[in-house]
Amino acid sequence: MKLEVLNTQGEKTGRKVDLPDYIFGIEPNEHSVYLDVKRIRNAIRSGNHKTKERSEIRGSRKKLRRQKGTGFARVGDVKSPIFRGGGRVFGPKVRNYDIKINKKVQRLAKKSALSTKLSNKQLYVVEDFNLETPKTKDFAHILDNLEIDGNKSLFVNTEFGENTKLSMRNIPNVDEKDTKALNTYDILRYKTLVLTENSVEELKKTLSK
Repeated sequence: MKLEVLNTQGEKTGRKVDLPDYIFGIEPNEHSVYLDVKRIRNAIRSGNHKTKERSEIRGSRKKLRRQKGTGFARVGDVKSPIFRGGGRVFGPKVRNYDIKINKKVQRLAKKSALSTKLSNKQLYVVEDFNLETPKTKDFAHILDNLEIDGNKSLFVNTEFGENTKLSMRNIPNVDEKDTKALNTYDILRYKTLVLTENSVEELKKTLSK
């Protein structure tokens, strides 16, 4: 499939970029998308939650009162889970939430996400650009010209200049990503995906395997 390349004024440049069907036109595989998104989100979790068990609490191990004859319930030491400040029963422990899936499944998930964006007409291709000066107003004009102002949008390029990054930093719901760092979760969590011509060529190389 061929898609019109737009400039930063929102106008057609007269060029068309080839979006191969094996990347942008496949039948989305929902299960692979689920697995890859789960992998990405799990990797974000720190997993450092921890509560102390009975054996880890500081305190005397002496029995608080004798077993019989007091008229009260039987109790052990102050570290017992039934007391305030005692150990936690089956509390959370430090753990690693990372899961591993095959790279083939990761590529299939990314292709599925890109195909979904294209079929929903939420994917644009623009010519490569970099702003000369860091002005939020200049980048806001680009959003207006592309008619995506207000949408949660992700701009993807092989390398954005520092001025371009600074220009979009203060605009809500707009973010940028390097092509090599783009993942399935990034593609799906933004309503609009804007690729530069360079990023399309980079995706062809990485997803053609």
